[in-house]
Amino acid sequence: MHRESALARLRAGSEVFDLLIVGGGASGLGAAVDAAARGYRVALIEQGDFAQGTSSRSTKLVHGGVRYLGQGNVALVKSALRERGRLLRNAPHLAHAMPFVIPSYTWWEKPYYAFGLTLYDLLAGRLSLGASQRLSRAETIRHLPTIEAEGLRGGVLYYDGQFDDARLAINLAQTAVEGGAVLVNYCACVGLVKEQGVVGGVLARDVETGAEFTVRARAVINATGVFVDALRRFDEPKTAPMVAVSQGVHVVLPREFLPGSSALMIPKTADGRVLFAIPWHARLVVGTTDTPEAATTMAPRALPEEVAFIMGQARKYLAKDPRESDVLSVFAGLRPLVKRGKGVDTARLSRDHTIAISRSRLITLTGGKWTTYRKMAEDVVDQAERIAGLGHTPSPTAERAIHGAAATGTTTGALHRYGSDAAAIAGLASSDPALNVPVHPDCAVLRAEVVWHARHEMARTVEDVLARRTRTLVLGARASIEAAPAVARLLADELGRDERWVAMQVQGYGELARGWMLSPSPEPAQSWCTPLVA
Repeated sequence: MHRESALARLRAGSEVFDLLIVGGGASGLGAAVDAAARGYRVALIEQGDFAQGTSSRSTKLVHGGVRYLGQGNVALVKSALRERGRLLRNAPHLAHAMPFVIPSYTWWEKPYYAFGLTLYDLLAGRLSLGASQRLSRAETIRHLPTIEAEGLRGGVLYYDGQFDDARLAINLAQTAVEGGAVLVNYCACVGLVKEQGVVGGVLARDVETGAEFTVRARAVINATGVFVDALRRFDEPKTAPMVAVSQGVHVVLPREFLPGSSALMIPKTADGRVLFAIPWHARLVVGTTDTPEAATTMAPRALPEEVAFIMGQARKYLAKDPRESDVLSVFAGLRPLVKRGKGVDTARLSRDHTIAISRSRLITLTGGKWTTYRKMAEDVVDQAERIAGLGHTPSPTAERAIHGAAATGTTTGALHRYGSDAAAIAGLASSDPALNVPVHPDCAVLRAEVVWHARHEMARTVEDVLARRTRTLVLGARASIEAAPAVARLLADELGRDERWVAMQVQGYGELARGWMLSPSPEPAQSWCTPLVA
């Protein structure tokens, strides 16, 4: 996956692609994989890095959505459970089953949740990850050793999926490229090209150089997440917005606050959302919130009241109360929720995906969630086939492995998340002693990994490496700042950048990472950056 050759192909302007996708998050990358798998000529442009926005800031769950059962949306849950099973099968190096426990503190909670989760199991059918079961008080404490024991009556255990969102996005990009698609990050859509009133391409801008060029296609898919309405206004300036934006915040804590392999799930908090405390990469991810947002941004920041809410809920259910000084990082993501009428309660807006086709035949895909990305892609490519006059080829992606899946079970430790690429990265490290050392004494990311990211995964910045190719920023913002200089110099060597670029990258990354910290003081980094294993 090489940006220079892909960009040169787009800039040449000699091709008319069957489908052009704008947006390199879950929905856009999924559509690229699906369309390429059907044999179409596919191009995708992304204004930032792949999964730079919402798609790298999720709760890290592949799930049916237990709360949607309470809303009566059985069809959504059934579809999501089916897609959950497919993702765990198609990307086993990144996605796996995890036990979740719902503690009960009143007499009615255990039978109530047990009934709902039995239905959850039945809806999963042959793709079930395991049967739910009622737990005694002692069994609940065994699964959740640090759960608040006062008043605890027992609990219910069920199974859902967990994954690494940003790594999956990179692997989807690689899968699309292997299928013949042309993908370019840091390439923005700055306008639409119309022929006789019909969208026939976009005006694109290379963010790194400022150069503009036209990319032509028989159909254009707007898969820009929370930014879909901005792109729709290129088409129809007075168009009504399709999405309501909601912000979800997560706090990352050391695993000591919930050791073991089970996750904690609270079905209903004070604001009506589900609360999770999830073991992930040797950390504990706690969230989330649901705060309506009027504006969209590539770098949302957690509000103090959102952090206070999560910390308060964590203290309510964990025996050891986390303090602000325990927080390793805080991240916020924006959800594109499909508007329904005049509702403003984003906790109740739809997570169903919606496909809209304008009078000029711009195709917009919005809503949905990571779990259902593949079905969203299948649906939107079905529509794009019709708009582009391509006939119909059934989607083959339900059974198709994602890049990296082939070597499942053959790699362990920190490189396991690379799947079939792990051996090549290990070989790169062993071939050069200078690359077989971490980027920082407190961080287990090898220098060879950074080189790999630049050569094969289109990493262009320090943020690309530390926030997404590895999850160093998520797992410990302060330690990642100290790793930034080494990462910047490795990238500079690979990309042909000078010392001024290195200095700007280190400074810019530091400013970004401090926004992920509750206490951005220049204290020494602690050794939180341990091997990234699930």
